Amino acid sequence: MDSNQKKHNLFLGLLAIIFVIVIVALIGFFVAKPEPLILQGEAEATEYRISGKLPGRIEHYLVEEGDHVKAGDTLVILDSPEIKAKLAQAQAAKAAAAAQSRKAIKGARSEQIMGAYEMWQKAKVGVDITKKSLDRVQSLFDKGVMPAQKRDEVEAQYNAAVATEKAAKSQYDMAVNGAQAEDKEAAQALVERAEGAIMEVESYMNEIYLKSPIDGEVANRFPKHGELVGTGAPIMTIVDMEDIWLTFNVREDLLQEMTMGSIIDVKVPALGEELYPAKIVNMKAMASYATWRTTKTNGQFDVKTFEIIARPEQPIANLRPGMSAIIERIEKEK
Repeated sequence: MDSNQKKHNLFLGLLAIIFVIVIVALIGFFVAKPEPLILQGEAEATEYRISGKLPGRIEHYLVEEGDHVKAGDTLVILDSPEIKAKLAQAQAAKAAAAAQSRKAIKGARSEQIMGAYEMWQKAKVGVDITKKSLDRVQSLFDKGVMPAQKRDEVEAQYNAAVATEKAAKSQYDMAVNGAQAEDKEAAQALVERAEGAIMEVESYMNEIYLKSPIDGEVANRFPKHGELVGTGAPIMTIVDMEDIWLTFNVREDLLQEMTMGSIIDVKVPALGEELYPAKIVNMKAMASYATWRTTKTNGQFDVKTFEIIARPEQPIANLRPGMSAIIERIEKEK
């Protein structure tokens, strides 16, 4: 092998070694380069639970899951026979109380007044008759022909007739004058009490129509048509799509760039690669001990997890609760 051939082989070998060194250096560079740490969270929204004050059965749903509703829209109608029965009872009680009040205000009927008058006149006749009998017996007693016992008996009959006449006169006066003011007030109070009971039952009747408290979207419907629901049992949930925020669980050793009021850039994979600015509005330690991570093996400290809540600076189109949100700004620990 001549010298030229040897030089050529040596050159090729040197190129091969240089190539290997370059490849190893590139691999080492990319391996040693810190990777971005991805913090994943999700979008959440305010939810309103729709429930009723009354037990009953689902009579009719007026909306489906996914429907958009306005505040005040009727969502579901309940069937409550017990409340309907109570309303009928309250209305009957009011009718009876009203009749009693009319009777107290109007007073006795003309037939009752006439009957009381006739009884008074009868009693007056009785007084006249017994008075004449007493006068005759008293005259005979004065002449000594009538024993005292007989005179006393006739006198007692006269006194009884006088008392009967007074009682008949009182009954007649009562019939003419009607009920006393206290009786009229008591009767009116019964009417008002019955009206209050009706108003109470009617207020419960309004509770069979459950309405939306906000503008939002129907997220879930729980019981099916015809199923029985108890007082306060959830029937459906309404999501306020205008009140959406982002939640992240972040270890406290990664909070250096996160403070109250700071702005973070967030990516929502479901909506593409665009970054959305969001403001941190709340930071709180999570309560469970399971959120801790021990680092004492390398001489450091136990690390706890914080819940970070951030609100988008501007509404994010098509953002929905449950969508993932990612922060890539923080670098991984070396």
